[in-house]
Amino acid sequence: MKQFVLGATTMLVALVVAVLALVWSVGSPGSGADVDVPTASASPRPSAPADLARGETWLGEVRLTSSQVVTGDGGLTDVTAIGSGVTLTRDGLRAQRLDIDASLPFATAAAQIGGGVTLFAADDGLAGLRRKVSVLGRDVEVRATGSVRAQGGRLVIEPQTIDLDGPDWLDTAASSIVRELVTIRHTIEGVPEGMALTSVSVQSDGFRAHLRGADVTISD
Repeated sequence: MKQFVLGATTMLVALVVAVLALVWSVGSPGSGADVDVPTASASPRPSAPADLARGETWLGEVRLTSSQVVTGDGGLTDVTAIGSGVTLTRDGLRAQRLDIDASLPFATAAAQIGGGVTLFAADDGLAGLRRKVSVLGRDVEVRATGSVRAQGGRLVIEPQTIDLDGPDWLDTAASSIVRELVTIRHTIEGVPEGMALTSVSVQSDGFRAHLRGADVTISD
């Protein structure tokens, strides 16, 4: 999470510096150029807080995009973060609301879940799963496909089909045990604290996830 924070904060600092430098160079005396004044918008915008401390910068609404964000918890791709009511501080940033859309590769999700799980895309928008389990004293590989949804802020994969690499009697005897072993309830890692998964779908190379948080504080 801290690596994600540091990356986002660095991007915000660079954005602020670039904007201020542009305004200064274009609108400074003797430059011969005029600074365009933004026109009023009909849509309401969050106003700067009255208690803004010295050294803090009010950014209002911020949109950041990145093809890849790598943290100690794994990598996210095709990331878009939209913050509303964002204040940049010496320690990081605060956001009244933060929305993140990102792709979570199957390999990253599997590494976070652990237990030797392999994930892949199956037909009809389902997720496929493989893992070796010990059932009734036998080590077998189980293959399953399951529906994917966001529940309680977590990624949930609930099996619809289960196939054990063993005799038919083993499938019957161990079905309830194996179903629990291939039911996944996972909190996505590598995102700021306070973010919860609100929707998820299966892509060819991973999960497409939307996360949302309110009053998110991100510090380094």
